[in-house]
Formats: sequence, C-alpha cells, structure tokens
Amino acid sequence: MSFREHLNKKIIQADEAARLVRSYNIFGKKVVFTNGCFDILHKGHVFYLAEARGLGHCLMVGLNSDNSVRKLNKGSERPINKEEDRALLLASLSFVDYVILFEEDTPLELIRKIQPDILVKGGDYTPDKVVGKDIVEKKGGSVVIIPYIEGYSTTQTIDKLKK
Repeated sequence: MSFREHLNKKIIQADEAARLVRSYNIFGKKVVFTNGCFDILHKGHVFYLAEARGLGHCLMVGLNSDNSVRKLNKGSERPINKEEDRALLLASLSFVDYVILFEEDTPLELIRKIQPDILVKGGDYTPDKVVGKDIVEKKGGSVVIIPYIEGYSTTQTIDKLKK
C-alpha cells in the first residue's frame, strides 16, 4: 500500500467513526475527539494534537470543510488550503488516527453521532463553552482544555505573510 493510500484510509466518514468508537469502547479503550479548521498547520497545532492523543487510545479529528470554514467569518480568503490538503496533512501525523470532515458550523452533530469519550479544545475555550460537552459528559466522558503555545496561530501567520 502506498503512503497516499495509507493516509486516505485515515480519512473517514462519520458512520465509520461511530462504528470505530463503539469498537474501541468494547475493549475498554478511550477515543479522544477534537476539531478545527487546521488551515495552516503550525507548531501549536502539532503540540496540541500530540497532547490530545496522549489522553486516550485513539485520536479523531473533526475537520471543518471548506464551506464550513467560510461560514465561520475567518475572512474572505479563508481557507487558504483546500479541505483535501488539510485532511491529508492531518492524516500524515502519526498521532492522528482518523480525520472526519464535517459541513456544519460546529461539530455538534458529529459529536452526537460518534459519541467520543474525551472532548478536547484549545486554551481559548472554557469547559462550559465547548460544543458537545453535555453529550460527552452524559456518556461518562470528560472535556479537557489544552493550553495554547504562545505566538502560534493561523491568523498570526497570515498577518505576517501580508506584511
């Protein structure tokens, strides 16, 4: 199997993700879920995702589709990179087990469908503001906030490039 084929197997649909979560849970394993645009992958993303993976046995990343990113008011030029490219970059990281594209503004429906055990967000969130918190906690799971690495953000990178 080629490397590209291997990466493509890590990019899955929500139905398959839900099935995988159930399988992991049968064996007592915890699935961690996080989400984002991951438009220009940087050091902050890498450390964040690696730390998220360390919280469980499997890391699933919900990735905003191009249409979804446009709805988030991140600017008319966003996303910089197409969803296929962003998905492949995330899938290439050894600590990312699966990538799931979603079209909605938030990952609420995806979280409801896949029922992860641990929900992770970055330091600009507080637990009470995390979408899907109630779903994960009702299942007996938890929400974890991972602090940012100062000086790293996609918006800052874009601003530097414009100067």
